[in-house]
Amino acid sequence: MDIAKITELIELMVRNNLNEIEIEEENSKIRLRKDFAPHPPPLPNPPPHYLGSSQHIVEIKDKETSLLSPSQTAEIRSPMVGIFYRAPSPNAQPYVEVGQEVHEDTVVCIIEAMKVMNEIKAELHGIITEVLAENGKPVDFNRPLFRVKLI
Repeated sequence: MDIAKITELIELMVRNNLNEIEIEEENSKIRLRKDFAPHPPPLPNPPPHYLGSSQHIVEIKDKETSLLSPSQTAEIRSPMVGIFYRAPSPNAQPYVEVGQEVHEDTVVCIIEAMKVMNEIKAELHGIITEVLAENGKPVDFNRPLFRVKLI
């Protein structure tokens, strides 16, 4: 495997925020793993309505449910490119449903990238109000997956 191919794999890892990648070809095998940098690099000059986290970006919007009690909603966004799965297996119940309360450590879905199943956590406290991605379909980086009413 040549240096250009290795460089391409490293760029793929960085673009898709992957921690590990393994490729096996006819006469070669390579495994790249990132064991450091617990937080992704900061976005250059992010707009003020975005909050960064270790997994993904959450967009905060002001919405008003009544004249007396305004509430905030947020979107749980995809931290990588991959296939979105609502449940751990085809016959299992989804991780979360509309109306369900989630906490920072609640697993809300799986995104498969390069045959690696990545559990995605809510990283916020709220109630799921909408599922924005379709089960088994590809998602792009930063694509909204769920809408959440913050508590």
